[in-house]
Amino acid sequence: MKKIVLKLLAVITIITSVSSCGSDDPIAVTPPVSDVVQNLENGVLNGALTESVTLDASVEYNLSGQFTVTDGVSLTIPAGTRIIADAGGSEVYIAVLKGAQIFINGNPSSPVVMSSANGIAGEWGGLTICGKATTTAGADSIAEVGGFIYGGSSDTDSSGNISYLQIVGTGAQINSESQYNGVSFYAVGSGTVVNNVAVINGADDGVEFFGGTVSVSNLYLENNDDDSIDWTEGWNGTITNAYISNTSAGFSTVFEGDKENGNPKFNNITAVSTVGGTALQFKKQSGGTITGLSLSGYDVALDMKDGGATSNVIFESGVEAIALTDPTEATTIDQHFYTINGANATPLVSKSDFPWVNSSLSFESSVLQGTISGTVTLDPAISYKLNSAYIVASGAKLVIPAGTKITARDGGTGVYIAVLKGGQIEIDGTSENPVVISSANAGAGDWGGLTICGDATTSAGVDSIAEVGGFIYGGTNDADDSGHIKYLVIKGTGAQINSESQYNGVSLYAVGNNTELENIAIINGADDGIEFFGGTAVATNLYLKNNDDDSIDWTEEWNGSVTNAYISNTEPGFSTVFEGDKENANPTFTNITAVSTVGGIALQFKKTSGGTITGLSLVGYDVDLDMKDGGALSNVMIDGVSADATLNAGETTKYTLNSGKTSTALDITSWVWINAGL
Repeated sequence: MKKIVLKLLAVITIITSVSSCGSDDPIAVTPPVSDVVQNLENGVLNGALTESVTLDASVEYNLSGQFTVTDGVSLTIPAGTRIIADAGGSEVYIAVLKGAQIFINGNPSSPVVMSSANGIAGEWGGLTICGKATTTAGADSIAEVGGFIYGGSSDTDSSGNISYLQIVGTGAQINSESQYNGVSFYAVGSGTVVNNVAVINGADDGVEFFGGTVSVSNLYLENNDDDSIDWTEGWNGTITNAYISNTSAGFSTVFEGDKENGNPKFNNITAVSTVGGTALQFKKQSGGTITGLSLSGYDVALDMKDGGATSNVIFESGVEAIALTDPTEATTIDQHFYTINGANATPLVSKSDFPWVNSSLSFESSVLQGTISGTVTLDPAISYKLNSAYIVASGAKLVIPAGTKITARDGGTGVYIAVLKGGQIEIDGTSENPVVISSANAGAGDWGGLTICGDATTSAGVDSIAEVGGFIYGGTNDADDSGHIKYLVIKGTGAQINSESQYNGVSLYAVGNNTELENIAIINGADDGIEFFGGTAVATNLYLKNNDDDSIDWTEEWNGSVTNAYISNTEPGFSTVFEGDKENANPTFTNITAVSTVGGIALQFKKTSGGTITGLSLVGYDVDLDMKDGGALSNVMIDGVSADATLNAGETTKYTLNSGKTSTALDITSWVWINAGL
């Protein structure tokens, strides 16, 4: 970079240039003082300001070049002032130099606006403020933009105040490594008051902090192409109430922390994406303390980019980072990715909290994401896109009429439907018009799945935490009602969280027996088709095809029943037809048909689990029964008697059933609804 030192004496301008990073930086061409004053009188901002000035809100100013506020000088911008920047790239910016001050005095009805004429990303530089606070870069450091001097020893330094500022179209690129941001804070001190700032359509960061101690409240950041909030050099201020939206693909992150960890604080942060992407990224040893976090629509919640410890990022009680993969098994690409369990499902800050911001941002009603309250009924005439987590809160109800089709974004663990404890879902498909929820290609693991949390009993106890989403489940009401599911086809589920946890097609956490579950097809799941975690749920007419782990899985003393289930395995490598785990609460199974063209294991019971099966037909499996942990055959009752089985040669837990596996196969020729697609 070139360090530009401006000394204006009468009409003489002396420009001293000191080379730093390269010759790509813009060279300041500063008009004489008389020209700067004349420019202001003509509504033009250009040059170096050497005396304190208050702009006139009745004048629309043209920012035509490099406008700097020099040491000892203040610039006051009254409410309602509009500054239109030329689309001059890195040659057009406002810079408040070290020792200078800016006072932006907007209000809710008359914010100050700085924008290029078209508001297109990268058309001009932005606003840069340089202060005297501490930075790990050291005192009198040289900024990466403009070559400005910043940094000192006064953490309470004041560079003025900013209230109700909207800034649009910033982020002009200087070279391949450096760009302007919407607002850049270089070692700005805590005496600077910043609140109600909106940065929209920036080609680089929304706001970036280079050391310093300044804090910001009420921050609105929309479609900034790099990071919405970026910090480095040990910044240790606070951001309170921020709303971040990403609706244009290709952005970098919501947060990017870099270098030393000054432990900045973040309170009440809501970020929403309709295009996936990464939410929080921490490089090197950076970190921070986050209290109140709501993320919606991001593929990766947390990225410890350089393998830094997750303990550097402190969340409020009940919120934790869970590795998306086991580091011993992960690739170098994904071993630093995490999901965040326990974050707020409900947005803490919304766009409506910023009525003074002039933005056309809207989310299509056909996009499903976020948390619902009250009763929401979908329209079968609309083709919906499940873009992110879609959560039915306690006391809320989601109604999905017959014929509704929902396309789930191929976003892995970030895309799912969850009905929280106390919420309800009513899926009202019919044989002629089933409800379909599927990724576009129905590829296994494309998205999460459907999770329902109830208030029935589970051996995990009351108010347990689910392995997916950190949802709360379990109570004392075995007759709990979470709604009903009728004629549902669900495809492409089972996104993997880590080596131990995955989403299932349908996960039922302590769901009670007043919840109706009938005519459900789960196809091409990367994990289980359906899994019961305790509870008393009863399911009828299940079609389960090519679910890579277990077709029907249960644990935590589920003691409900399944009647009429047809399981098909035509892809090698699946785990089992049944997997029962932990204690045996003796669930019942009636009319179960399972057919494999690729061998594999049919029934597996771990620990002391078991069940009662009536009407079993198994065809094509290498192993009929696997008592995985040496449990007693008497735990498994088939057609009224203990399983009659013979150990396979050389095996200690795997058996061939001598009887009870040749009942009449379930006739599903009338189940034409299972063939429905998007």
